[in-house]
Amino acid sequence: MAFLKAPASIARALAARDYSTATPVQAAVLEADAARDLLVSAQTGSGKTIAFGLAMAETLLEGADTLGRAAAPLALVIAPTRELALQVQRELNWLYQYAGARVVSCVGGMDPGAERRQLAGGAHIVVGTPGRLRDHLERRALDVTGLKVAVLDEADEMLDMGFHEDLQFILEATPADRRTLLFSATLPKDILSLAQQYQRDALRIATRGEAGGHADIEYRAVRIAPGSAERAVINLLRFIDPPSALVFCSTRQAVRHLEAMLLERGFAAVSLSGELSQNERNHALQALRDGRARVCVATDVAARGIDLPSLSLVIHADLPNDAQVLQHRSGRTGRAGRKGVSILLVPPSRRRRAEEMLGRARAQFTWSNPPSPEEIRKLDTEQLMTNPILTEPARDEDNATADALLAAHDPRTLAAAFVRLYRAGLPAPEEISVPPERSHEGKPARDGRKPRKDRNEREPRKMQAPGHDGPRKPRATRDDFAGGPWFLITVGRERNADPKWLLPEICRQGGVTKADIGAIRVHDAETRFQVSPQVAENFAAEVSARQKGGVRIFPAPGNNGEPSPPKPAAAQAGADHAPRQTSEKPRAEKSHAGNPHGGKPYDGKPRDGKPKSGKPFKGKKPFAGKPKPGSGYLKKPKHGKKSGKPQSG
Repeated sequence: MAFLKAPASIARALAARDYSTATPVQAAVLEADAARDLLVSAQTGSGKTIAFGLAMAETLLEGADTLGRAAAPLALVIAPTRELALQVQRELNWLYQYAGARVVSCVGGMDPGAERRQLAGGAHIVVGTPGRLRDHLERRALDVTGLKVAVLDEADEMLDMGFHEDLQFILEATPADRRTLLFSATLPKDILSLAQQYQRDALRIATRGEAGGHADIEYRAVRIAPGSAERAVINLLRFIDPPSALVFCSTRQAVRHLEAMLLERGFAAVSLSGELSQNERNHALQALRDGRARVCVATDVAARGIDLPSLSLVIHADLPNDAQVLQHRSGRTGRAGRKGVSILLVPPSRRRRAEEMLGRARAQFTWSNPPSPEEIRKLDTEQLMTNPILTEPARDEDNATADALLAAHDPRTLAAAFVRLYRAGLPAPEEISVPPERSHEGKPARDGRKPRKDRNEREPRKMQAPGHDGPRKPRATRDDFAGGPWFLITVGRERNADPKWLLPEICRQGGVTKADIGAIRVHDAETRFQVSPQVAENFAAEVSARQKGGVRIFPAPGNNGEPSPPKPAAAQAGADHAPRQTSEKPRAEKSHAGNPHGGKPYDGKPRDGKPKSGKPFKGKKPFAGKPKPGSGYLKKPKHGKKSGKPQSG
């Protein structure tokens, strides 16, 4: 569709730029009523800047070909980042050049005094970021009393970046009868709430991007092994060889690391992150625009709003947080009808999340492996065959040098030298491992839900103990330890011995698992345990070779679970590494020889035949409850001073 309904001055500017066919979003706003508010949902890079420029043209011009003298602004365009605001200013400058419009930008990082002087000189259209526009409003440098149109570009990004209060402040300061044009790549609940609050009877326009993925972007999911994302990025850049590429990382540190790695490998790379100054950002973007740099490594926030005409590849080295971030990242390519590729690097642990995210974005994608070094070298050979240096006609001095080389060297030697020189200017491909494929990869997720995992793909539960190969042994029975030797460890009840922490120590010292340890008996000064006969020999060798330090393990004397009798003092003194012996002694029988009642113990009956009470003696009951007043335990100290000792009463 041509721009037939556009004002004459706007149509002239479009024709000068060879704009002959309108994009879907541009055609939709031209068909809409020029007096209504618009809520437009369109993909990033679908021509939204020209679209809202066309949408507000009739309101600003009011049937005339040119605008009058610049005074108070007639239109206010709010963008999330300074790069996007400056880009919008450039687009509106040429779009309204024949209408005589004066477009002024107000963005962070620029001189606010110079902006105030430009506003004082008059402007038809003001483009700015929320924070700087609010600052000018509070200082009364920006007059919005005559505003006719307010445009919110990339509204979802502005809300994600925390500009909700600034947007409310700006919109409430504008006249109530203004037109409000809200453009957004996605329409979450916050955007719909903002539209209901500040728009009147808005016409909702949804282009094809809302019903499906971006048609000009090809999505690919690349399987990578854990920790190989950087090597995969290098091989993808070598294999695809795009005019310019954008690689997304999640943190500033990851951006710095990947940029350094690319520069070391020979790539012309720059970075964009929040730690850069505005001057450094401008230099990086200019290097990308003029071709001095071909790869940009950036974080999500730093890359918002940048427009690179030659950008054809987006690589997600770190997966985005959700489908909206995926769309914003991928929208940096495939702009204004140009084709682009968006590649997600997916380790096995993030496969489900990647499929769910792509399903929510309604993107058709394919699974693949990262290019191998062999594939890259094969492609290099094919490109060498068609290199312009071989097809361009040679000059006379070149032919003379070639004849001299042929006379001095073999043609095969010269060809091999040429190949070496050609490959020396290319970054070397990386060796990379690839995880196994899944049978359901490539199938689109069902309405954003997680795909079901096939029964034959479910991994069995791990059955091996840490540090031991093979399946875990079945639970041992008492018969498995019949005849097994006993050992002792030199801690017991006196040192709070507990099988819960003794068992790991026993397994560590003896190099066995808990399935090889049988009964554990804790005594006062030592603990005895039984070892399976199958591992007893190796266990004894391991514990005997252990150096000094920590608790010690020895073969149990008598080789049974009972404590051994104490050794004589001399023997104990002479044993340097002997285990600590138990102090248990058999109780001596109490003698009643001096008892006048026949040497028998007291049986509860009266000795003289006279009962002393009607009830048998049961002994003194233990104290339970609070002490009685006056018992001495609660008596206050004298002279009002507290004491740590109880009073005797």
